Order: sequence, then C-alpha cells, then structure tokens
Amino acid sequence: MNNSTTELAIRTRGLTKRFGDYVAVDALDLEVPRGSVVSLLGPNGAGKTTTVRLLATLLKPDAGSATVDGHDVVKAAHAVRRSISLTGQFAAQVPNLTARENLVLMARLRGRPGAEAKRVADGLIERFDISEFAGRQFKDLSGGQKRRVDLAAGLIERPSVLVLDEPTTGLDPRSRQVVWSGVRELVAEGITLLLTTQYLEEADALADRVVLIDHGSEIAAGTPAELKSQVGEQRIDVVAADSLAFEALARGLESHFELTASAEQRTLSIPAPDESADLARVAAAVADTGIAVDEVALRRPTLDDAFLALTGHPAEPETFESQEVAA
Repeated sequence: MNNSTTELAIRTRGLTKRFGDYVAVDALDLEVPRGSVVSLLGPNGAGKTTTVRLLATLLKPDAGSATVDGHDVVKAAHAVRRSISLTGQFAAQVPNLTARENLVLMARLRGRPGAEAKRVADGLIERFDISEFAGRQFKDLSGGQKRRVDLAAGLIERPSVLVLDEPTTGLDPRSRQVVWSGVRELVAEGITLLLTTQYLEEADALADRVVLIDHGSEIAAGTPAELKSQVGEQRIDVVAADSLAFEALARGLESHFELTASAEQRTLSIPAPDESADLARVAAAVADTGIAVDEVALRRPTLDDAFLALTGHPAEPETFESQEVAA
C-alpha cells in the first residue's frame, strides 16, 4: 500500500451510485486525511447520506472505488466495519431500556465484561451530558437527548474513523452545543471525522476542510476561509431608517465610497478590506450626513454566501431526500 493511501483515512475515486434513473452520487472524488475533520456540506438530497452508506458498506457502488482506513469497501467490507463507527440520522437504541441500560448493553455486545461495561457507559454519559436523563427510558427522551445517546453508543469502541451523518439535525441549541463539544474532544484525541451536515454554521465551527456537494457531485472544496474568500471581501452594511433616508444616504455617500445598493433592504454595502479603519471611516461619513440609520455593521462572507454563489441556490432542504431515504 503506498504512502498516499495510508495517510488518508477515506479515499474515493469516481464513486457513483444510481437508483434507477436517479444518480445519487455522481463520480465523487473525496479525500479525508487521518486526524482531520472533513465536512460534506449540502442540502437534503445532495448525496451526503448515500455517500455515507457507501463508505459504511451499507450500499455497494455502481462505479468507482472507495477505501476506509486503507480497506476497500467492497473487497474488504468486514475490515471497514471494524475501523468505522457510523451514527446515522435516526435513533438506533432499544426503546424500553433506559439511556444508561442501552449504553451498557452496547458495551456488553462489544465484549466488555459487566463492571467494565458500566465504567465505559458512565464515561460516555459524562462526556455527552446525559446524566440528567440517564435513568429514563429511551422512548421517553426528546429528539436531542436521543441523538446524544446515539452518539455515545457509537463510541463504545474507539474507531479509527467516525462518521456523523447530520448529527444535530432537529436539535435545540443547547443539545447542539453539547454535541459540538463532544466532537471537538474526539478530534483532539486524534479520531478522524467525516461529518455530513446541511448547517453551514456547523461546518464552519468544526471542519478543517469543507466539500460542497450538490446533486451528487463536488461543487467546490477548501477550508471554510478559502470558500468564503471565493465570494468576495468583507463589507460594511449601512441600513437606513426608511426609504427616504436610504435615498438621501446614497447621495451623501456615493462620492466617498464604492457602493452596492439594495433599495428593498434599505442597505448600502461598502467594501472593507481593512476592517477597523474602513469601519471608522464609514461610521464618520454616515454621522456627517446627519441621516438616521438603523445599523452600521461589518459583514464577513459566510459559508451561506459561498454555497449560494457556487451552486446558485441556498443550502436549504430540497426535494431529493425522499429518493435517498427510500433507496
């Protein structure tokens, strides 16, 4: 096995999966270096979950190849399953057992003796902030609580590669922060993470590298900062108090700055490559006009901007997810 392969936890070449006439994954090339966090970012139906199922050996590709931890997903599927831990989008615990009992059961099924299984479960309960509901039956937990138990169960054994398929979809803000905190701890311990998400904020917060995919194909890839840079520099937005103020403000500022105007949003945008100096200049110029404004704010490009610029539509749920799930 060559060095380039062994340095990659996940590698795909031309990975393709079709369901009838529908191409869910379209010749996808993906590389995930060991010890890194790579996010597959896209709307529902972009091909994220199908890609995960292919990597986890739950589906067989129609074309192309994929390796996980150096093992081919078709020729060495059993070895792939020993190397990977997958937490999917849906709960996979015993409904009538408590959260703690589910974790102990999973540890026992993985060959841990009774006392050790309890210690492992208690450690995961602490890591994912499960203590307050550890004694409640799984069926009675909220969606966010169930997700945290699912994530904990996926870490009974330390995997070489952890795959999280939209781990915080539908979670409340507190549960999302708990999950993010747990993920950061795992990354600090050296686990390789492939994260699929439709939340741009999540990819920005967790990923070393982001792969934007749409209709089963890679649209762009890079660090969050690199992708943001593709949609231009940061800007200063000046929001006028009303439409008359907007028109007067545009006349007052047009001789001083390069303006992009949005009458509908009553906003004037001004490039700000030197954020501190430019913000001070714009604020002073606005004050000199004496015109009422609602806001003068620095606006940095976001991954939302990048996705919209690169795909032509926002990263919001579309109509293809039902085809992926049904398949």
